[in-house]
Amino acid sequence: MQGVLYVSHGSRVEEATIEAISCIRAAHQHVGTSLWEICFLELTDPTVQQGMERLVQQGATSIIIVPVLLLSAGHYFKDLPHEVEGFKKQYPNVTFRYAKPLGVQERIIDVLVERIEEVRSEPETNIDVLLVGRGSRYPETKRDIEAIAHKLKKKLNGAETEVSYLAAASPTFEEGLSTTLTKQGSQTIVVPYLWFTGKLIGSMQKKINDLREKNVDIKLCGYLNNHPNMVLALSDRVNEVLQKPAGSDIEHTFDTRTKKGGGYVEYYPYNG
Repeated sequence: MQGVLYVSHGSRVEEATIEAISCIRAAHQHVGTSLWEICFLELTDPTVQQGMERLVQQGATSIIIVPVLLLSAGHYFKDLPHEVEGFKKQYPNVTFRYAKPLGVQERIIDVLVERIEEVRSEPETNIDVLLVGRGSRYPETKRDIEAIAHKLKKKLNGAETEVSYLAAASPTFEEGLSTTLTKQGSQTIVVPYLWFTGKLIGSMQKKINDLREKNVDIKLCGYLNNHPNMVLALSDRVNEVLQKPAGSDIEHTFDTRTKKGGGYVEYYPYNG
């Protein structure tokens, strides 16, 4: 029996958990399997182990692991594979296939444009955009954020668009703000490339509020949340796997990474 396990990040903020569950439930309405569970990588129950055990107890013999993640980073490359490998040893007769994170998609960038227009003072107002990613030590994450910024700039008819990161990469959020705010005559719009709310959104909002109290023309637009494009992007990742025959190369979506000489030697067994 086919099961689907949605693995979200997890948060100490209850609203973030509620948002994630709501988005996943909406996405699964577009997926043709009746056996599915939601779990979290950290900070929230049920855990990945608990989610997989629930599926097996309900009769799952094949499980699709669906990372509810925007981009490929440490949770995708390291934490989630570690969880699954341990479970494989416990249940050797259960097969696993892996969906991909959402990655760089035009329809997600369209959501960013909508979020920007929601807070833009007037349609003709000149704006400078600061796109803020979560950040990761993996170069793929930074590459993807920069690609998203490039596409976003084109959709905004060439509006100045800078990038920054909340952790593990540079420029930092504070450095990005400093660079963007040196420009004169434009409204600054900070765009969080985050799926759900949480402590990071709260800290960004506090910083923006402090600047606004000093009469800085700056706004924080909404995060991605459960916009219809996000719902469909997630369900499409599951259906991509369901449409592949068992035993196909989609079973090897996780990259194999070998630590060597202080860096990473990277192999890509699946290029879909």
